[in-house]
Amino acid sequence: MIKKCDVLIVGTGLAGLFTALNIKDDLNVIILSKTEISFSNSILAQGGIACEYNDDKELHISHINDTLKAGAYLNSKEAVSYLVENAHESIKKLLTFGVTFDIGDDNKFLVTKEGGHSHRRIFHSGGDATGRNVTSSLINYLVKKPNITFLGSTMAIDLIVNDNSAQGMIVLEKDELLYSIYAKKTVIATGGIGSIYGSTTNDLNATGDGIGICYRANAKIDHMEFVQFHPTALYSEKNPSRQRFLISEAVRGEGAYLVNVENERFMSKYHPLNELAPRDIVSQAIYREMYDTWTDHVYLDTRHLDPKYLEKRFPTIFNRCKQDGYILGIDLIPVAPCEHFLCGGISTDINAKTSINNLYAVGETANTNVHGANRLASNSLLECLVFSQAAVKDLEKDIFDTDISKEISVTTNPRYNYNYKPIRKKIGDYMDEHVGIVRNTEGLKLTLDVLDNIVQNLNKYPNSTKNYYETLNMATTAYLITKQALARKESIGCHLRIN
Repeated sequence: MIKKCDVLIVGTGLAGLFTALNIKDDLNVIILSKTEISFSNSILAQGGIACEYNDDKELHISHINDTLKAGAYLNSKEAVSYLVENAHESIKKLLTFGVTFDIGDDNKFLVTKEGGHSHRRIFHSGGDATGRNVTSSLINYLVKKPNITFLGSTMAIDLIVNDNSAQGMIVLEKDELLYSIYAKKTVIATGGIGSIYGSTTNDLNATGDGIGICYRANAKIDHMEFVQFHPTALYSEKNPSRQRFLISEAVRGEGAYLVNVENERFMSKYHPLNELAPRDIVSQAIYREMYDTWTDHVYLDTRHLDPKYLEKRFPTIFNRCKQDGYILGIDLIPVAPCEHFLCGGISTDINAKTSINNLYAVGETANTNVHGANRLASNSLLECLVFSQAAVKDLEKDIFDTDISKEISVTTNPRYNYNYKPIRKKIGDYMDEHVGIVRNTEGLKLTLDVLDNIVQNLNKYPNSTKNYYETLNMATTAYLITKQALARKESIGCHLRIN
């Protein structure tokens, strides 16, 4: 079985959806989702979209500088400037697709402030449901377009590459049917890597698939050592879960404090911006406080804020905390850092082009060089928007001159119902212990050897199942993070080495 299209998009998060929406109607587009169309990390995004929706040059420069500073100046200034200068157009385009943002009594957009930002510039929707509202609006728009075909329960397995040019993807549909989709242009928008850690704020379908796929095709992948840990994931002893509920940085932006188990505010010891310091600094500060107080959490303190205002501003967070027996504005909320976002990934230029011809990467799976050593809050959804548009502008230039010159036969491996859970748990345990917020040489070397052995064993026994390929991608992604973390000797941004 063979399918063909002009553009193949892998992933139905904001980056994949927005890419599809910007493609001309006379191009045939296939979008893959390995689960359901509506499942992605993007729907979990609470905070919002950072954007200076104005022509104020100083405010634009401020957003650029905030981003560079948060990223420890390992970002590309060209890429950051492109991000900020194209933010206005991206928000404007979302509005034309039916997306709504919160508006105040003065009929102006409500914007908030988050860690590392020097001004209020975060657009939000539904209080703290920005990701869900934006993606659902785009899906509703996309399903009406005749040139768009969604393939659910279809996992991308490997790139079809000929002479360093991508020609599409081998896919596995409903864990049964293996076939090729040929495309003139291919866009990887597979999202994050959270499942390789023991706990994450990500949807557990985030298994580093795009990175694993591109690594096997010899694409350039870099900055993998910069894994961002969100400072304030809800901590629960009663209901421990691998997928942890994120409490948005915007809560601190509205005035919440952090206190340790001895009820002491502590952020002033670590940074002049206190609770609104960049995420790497806050996460590392919490880690230190937990170490010093012999505990596994700190508290988010909103007791000085109005519970009714908090319920209106953060309805999702308010209700989720209430389920665990905590009321915002009345109770201390137990929180602890956990894996949240990969700042590196598949290396791209400013047009989202990878090192493989006709292959683009957008969203969290890509390293656009915007984030550097640490992502500035609410720049991630903006990155999805801006670089998706950039990818489309570039891929449409010569798409009618692009031919698929060679078709390949798909080799079907045996299908065994193997249990990969022990391997996945082993990956998560080693990543949590040795490749987390604090790292050292001995732990990184040990983990690298373990992961190398896992990858080699998985490659020896290929298995045509979704479970196998997810596990292989997890092990590959974990291996790349560990290898690049070991290579970077100095501590910078998210990457903290103690020796």
